[in-house]
Amino acid sequence: MLSRLVLTDFRNHADLTLAAGPGFVVLTGENGAGKTNILEAVSLLAPGRGLRRAALSDMARQGGPGGFGVAATLARAEGDVELATGTQASAPERRIVRIQGAAASANAFAEWLTVLWLTPAMDRLFVEPAGERRRFLDRLTLALSNTHATHATRYDAAMRARNRLLAEEGDAEWLSALEAQMAEHGAAIDAARRETVALLADALADQPAGGFPRATLALAGWGGDVDDLLDALRRGRARDAAAGRTLVGPHRADLIVTHRDKDQAAGLASTGEQKALLLGIVLAHVDLVAARTGHQPLLLLDEVAAHLDPARRAALFARLEGRGQVWMTGTEEALFAEVGARATRIAV
Repeated sequence: MLSRLVLTDFRNHADLTLAAGPGFVVLTGENGAGKTNILEAVSLLAPGRGLRRAALSDMARQGGPGGFGVAATLARAEGDVELATGTQASAPERRIVRIQGAAASANAFAEWLTVLWLTPAMDRLFVEPAGERRRFLDRLTLALSNTHATHATRYDAAMRARNRLLAEEGDAEWLSALEAQMAEHGAAIDAARRETVALLADALADQPAGGFPRATLALAGWGGDVDDLLDALRRGRARDAAAGRTLVGPHRADLIVTHRDKDQAAGLASTGEQKALLLGIVLAHVDLVAARTGHQPLLLLDEVAAHLDPARRAALFARLEGRGQVWMTGTEEALFAEVGARATRIAV
């Protein structure tokens, strides 16, 4: 769990220090008070661009000196770990990461902490373009495979270079080398995603009916080994050059979600059912990560209770009980009445 969080010139928070205990951390306050900003700061203690996927320069406080800082104490049985990230005014888009005071990459956060989140913007995940579901699946996969981000970064870099080379009709040997890199990292991405989907599908199948609707999962799109992808890339050069982009590979995959009890595509379910399906997937993933890694992930739930009926809210809090530290936001204390006294409550 995070026992201490310090924000400096982050979003609307000039200087904020929070102390938190285990279990539920409930942040309440008016709209615009900065509750989601606190969750975004915590989400930066993980690989990637955080829960808003915003530019780093946008996170620095308006009217501030430029740059921002996020620091936290991670309390572990083996001893506390100090995590920090931020930017400097002189380089607003260059992210600085430190672990125990030493410089590190953002991907290194995955070795210490798994952070998962749900935001209101994700309520439309099942009707958004496939790219949104890929990003969601990649966050779930990263929690189970800490090399996933590295493979994704190198695959994307090789693909961008290949696209440029195809447009310029560049060196054939260099093109082959880039395709070999894409094939190596692309096959690893696909294998990790498929393992995550299979594990989640098994976990969801074992969930009892009631509380949250059960989902079935499948991964659509290219699937295969290194040689399969390498062959597909070589055969598709002329087509990709004409299109101006690569048309085959794991970057075009899609996560297919079905409402199991209704045998209905998740995108056709009601808004409330879609949110409940998403929650069910995340809760199953929390248990899966804990079983696989031996550590509970940190869960960030932004405005999660606002659109749930009282029975489903109670079911959610019951499912979350004893599953690590859970940060939740809301405008009203009454939304978290079922949590009772077992929470750190902070008015923002």
